[in-house]
Amino acid sequence: MLSSQNPIASAEMEIQRPKLHLRRVATICGLAALLSVLAGCGSSTTTSGSTGGSGNSSEPNNCKSRNVTSPAQPAPTKNYMLGSIAGFVRAGSLPMAGASVQLYAAGTSGNGSAPTALLSSPLTTDTNGAFSIASGLVCPYSDSVLYLVSRGGSVAPESTNTAAVLAAVLGTCSALPSGQSVVANEATTVAAAWAMSPFLAAGAQIGATSTNGSGIVLAAGTAWELVNIATGQTPGANFPVNGIAPTARVNSLADVLNACVVSIGPSSSACSQLFTATSSGSGVPSNTLDAAMNIAHAPGKNVAAIASLQAGSSAYLPALSSAPSDWSLFATYSGGAMNGPTSVSIDSKGNVWVANYFSVASLFANSGVPQFPSGITGEGLFDSYGGAVDVNDTMWIANEQSAGAVNNGLGSITLFANSGNSPAQYTSGGLNFPIAIAFDTSGAAWVVDYGNSHITLLSDNGAPLSGASGYTGANLQFPSAVATDSKCNAYVANQSSNTVTRVLADGSAFTDFTVGQGPASVAVDSSDNVWSANFYSNSVGLVSSAGDVLSGSGFTGGGLNAPRGIAVDGAGNAWVVSEHGSALAEFASASSTDTGAVLSPAAGFGAAAGLLEPYAVAIDSAGNIWVSNYGSNTLTKFIGLAAPVKTPLLGPVRVP
Repeated sequence: MLSSQNPIASAEMEIQRPKLHLRRVATICGLAALLSVLAGCGSSTTTSGSTGGSGNSSEPNNCKSRNVTSPAQPAPTKNYMLGSIAGFVRAGSLPMAGASVQLYAAGTSGNGSAPTALLSSPLTTDTNGAFSIASGLVCPYSDSVLYLVSRGGSVAPESTNTAAVLAAVLGTCSALPSGQSVVANEATTVAAAWAMSPFLAAGAQIGATSTNGSGIVLAAGTAWELVNIATGQTPGANFPVNGIAPTARVNSLADVLNACVVSIGPSSSACSQLFTATSSGSGVPSNTLDAAMNIAHAPGKNVAAIASLQAGSSAYLPALSSAPSDWSLFATYSGGAMNGPTSVSIDSKGNVWVANYFSVASLFANSGVPQFPSGITGEGLFDSYGGAVDVNDTMWIANEQSAGAVNNGLGSITLFANSGNSPAQYTSGGLNFPIAIAFDTSGAAWVVDYGNSHITLLSDNGAPLSGASGYTGANLQFPSAVATDSKCNAYVANQSSNTVTRVLADGSAFTDFTVGQGPASVAVDSSDNVWSANFYSNSVGLVSSAGDVLSGSGFTGGGLNAPRGIAVDGAGNAWVVSEHGSALAEFASASSTDTGAVLSPAAGFGAAAGLLEPYAVAIDSAGNIWVSNYGSNTLTKFIGLAAPVKTPLLGPVRVP
């Protein structure tokens, strides 16, 4: 039972949807003059430090002496010995004879870096398209990602098609059982090109940075989910039963490639049309794998021209019956007892936490499999909008309300380990309808108090670092989101104004930046530039690290319609979902020659993904983009669409 002395809490019990809830509180707070108990609701009544002004580049960096890192991962085994592999190269169902096959371990000196060839010389497929690899090959490490590349060969006797380059991702060395049967065909090539997109460069080079081994392993897992490596058919044997796979899209793309693979070679009409349609700024591709890579890297380019090539093949069914709006691949997952999913947070292993408005927390593996089919309930979960994963992979969820006996009904923070156990529940620091959380690089949690427009700063053990009532400034107005920079300063989105407020790490000063009407969320890139999703003006704001507003009245386009969630990837590009829209928008980075330009199609990416009232967006270390759909209780994964991000998100975006 909520406290009778809390009119806001009592009124909010009637609210069923986040968008209505936030507006209802604003209305109630507008009656503060009539309800003295609500004095100070929404807009601040007290000020700590100064407000307003321009960017301050001289503030101290309070993070250097207390920087933290994510949990250490188990050390892989060096010089890991492989078992045998039985393989086939096929064009659809037809064998590719005379193809040259090489087995690679992914590179480790950068994205798209040169791999290590494991065979001393390539193998050649027989008339059945078959080849075999004996046991005894040595992987650099047990967690090295393996992939096959087939070059040339033909479905016609005594001929070869040099344009036919096919690939198949086999997963990590230690996870590949001896005697594994594998197929390389157009479908496995599509799976490889999209899942490994951030790590794939021309010439069949797949590699990651030495510090992002976990990201490329996640990407390899996604490839296995897209296609069954033993049969070459989509979806994969590992695709979860609670998901909807992009089967028709994968098959359509495979058909596009197949028309070239079964042709006479690069000079054929099928190949020349494919290469023209998939040309990029770096030139025209000369083989099917590079063509697939170019589509994956720019899925909104020449969509209709690429779709028209599907008519040249029907090797893979079911396929799309008409041209899509773009060639992004996405999967949608249900389950985990999601009920009004709101914030999305990703831990160091790629697991995805989802906070839900209706008193449940959900945890998914990166494959989309719910780790708790019935969700996690209790532990004070109540009207949860926000959450974030800390340095120890513990999920913190903001409960906007609480039982009357807990913090007088004014909310709490509940912590969950990946086991589902709750190690703590925090109520100190002046929490007052908390709705968002962000961690800085020191490991401290910044919590948005929507009820009184304060900001509570908590240590990693829940101790208040911002006093008994938190930080506040005169211009904080119904704050709805927070993100932090490399100096442990916080940037707060003020939903009831057109500003984002910077709060210095010690709460001593506040600076306001005009970005657009009703900023609902905020994100900070790796250079400390600050992005905002402006709900009421259908725009995106951008403030440079020096405090200059680069977006003018706001960047628009990309299908923005009440933008609600925003995230920045490792390249600095901003990704935005709109509550009233059904697609994902992308904007060019602050370092781009065309800052803020719309990089997605006019209507956004994934118009067919079924996004319904999307609330939040997050990016993992494989470049997958995760979106929570409040309206359908689902989670959507856009595969390999972004530049990878180090997780969990501690402070600004970090490049893994």
